[in-house]
Amino acid sequence: MPKPGGSAPKEARRVVQDPKGPVLIEGPVEVELDDGTTARSDRPFVALCMCRRSRTFPWCDTSHRGRKRPPAARTAGGADARQRASQGGEQ
Repeated sequence: MPKPGGSAPKEARRVVQDPKGPVLIEGPVEVELDDGTTARSDRPFVALCMCRRSRTFPWCDTSHRGRKRPPAARTAGGADARQRASQGGEQ
């Protein structure tokens, strides 16, 4: 029922946050992107990518599954690389 002198309250959307994955939202959904463009989905439920690994960003394509970031010491330029360099190069 509309409030006197105002507009009808908007229906609330349900949002479910998965700590290891996307944010799930009941659709249809419009998402305003960083560059000002709008992405729209008319699906009844959508998954928004939070890790930015998706090839279909802003929509989740499950690219986050099974991908783990390597420990900092094992990345190029990390502690292991510095230690090898101080010992005279690769062994």
